[in-house]
Amino acid sequence: MAGRWMDFGQYGADGAPGAEALGIAIEHMVTGIASPVDSERGLAARLRYLTKTDAGYEAMYRAGIHVSPRTLMAWLAEERTPNKANRARLDAAYWELRRRNVAAELKHRLNNGGRGTRVEVNPVNQVGVDRKHRRDLSSRSVNVRGVWDRAVDAWMNDDLEELDAVWDEILDDLGSDFDAYSYVSSIGWAA
Repeated sequence: MAGRWMDFGQYGADGAPGAEALGIAIEHMVTGIASPVDSERGLAARLRYLTKTDAGYEAMYRAGIHVSPRTLMAWLAEERTPNKANRARLDAAYWELRRRNVAAELKHRLNNGGRGTRVEVNPVNQVGVDRKHRRDLSSRSVNVRGVWDRAVDAWMNDDLEELDAVWDEILDDLGSDFDAYSYVSSIGWAA
């Protein structure tokens, strides 16, 4: 990350590193079951999703769900309910599998057939900064191309270093004077 902000937040600015904001924006594109895992409907939907493919069983294993086939069948038949810890593990497995399953679609949507995606970058919130220390910043919009596969892969792998490298490329397209957009309040797009 570029570092001309020196001591970010020293004067009261509020925001997040651009790489983190980029990861958060990608994460917000992942949708899934709205019902909580504690509800009958939410639990049943997660179990159906996780047990329809081998990848789902692998996700459950990675999440720490190690139950007998008999117990799993009882959960599916709604004869027994997983304990609180296993419900949390099922939820974690569901979202991890959901992220993996939507990654290819995210790349496709964001690459947009090579046309890229227009990204709106909102600067840090300077409400708490004295006027003499404020920077003249406004929302910026840029069409981003050629980095989305890397960005989604970095997001999938929780690789903040690679997301930061992608963000630096986006900053180059923004023409960010003195790293004005190294930290931002939010990033958005219509993809």
